[in-house]
Amino acid sequence: MSLTVSNDLLDQARTGEVDDAAFVTCVRDSLPYAWSLISDLVKQREHTGAEFADNTVPPPDEAARGQLLRALASDAMRGALERHFGVRLAFQNCHRVAVFDPAATGAHAEFITARSQILNQTPELVDC
Repeated sequence: MSLTVSNDLLDQARTGEVDDAAFVTCVRDSLPYAWSLISDLVKQREHTGAEFADNTVPPPDEAARGQLLRALASDAMRGALERHFGVRLAFQNCHRVAVFDPAATGAHAEFITARSQILNQTPELVDC
């Protein structure tokens, strides 16, 4: 399961729109590795003032890798995280998460190209 959803949040979803803050809390609590990694990248980007910050370290285990995949493959989760942190997220392979300033165009455009994806391939990432 992607998320551990409380009964209150499930009831909220059944009766109408889900509060963004409640959804973000659900994502944070359900996917702590993904949340921590993205939070740290946001802080790093803010501290350096760079257009983006990215992670190049593979997750410690398959459970952590799964959290990243779930958080970034879901449009709803990814969008909620982007709104919450005020950033743009991008993703390559199974662990290279990047956090972009929303105004960054050149760096983001380059990161999401086929060229960048291909250059980011290494033998140890074949089965990630």
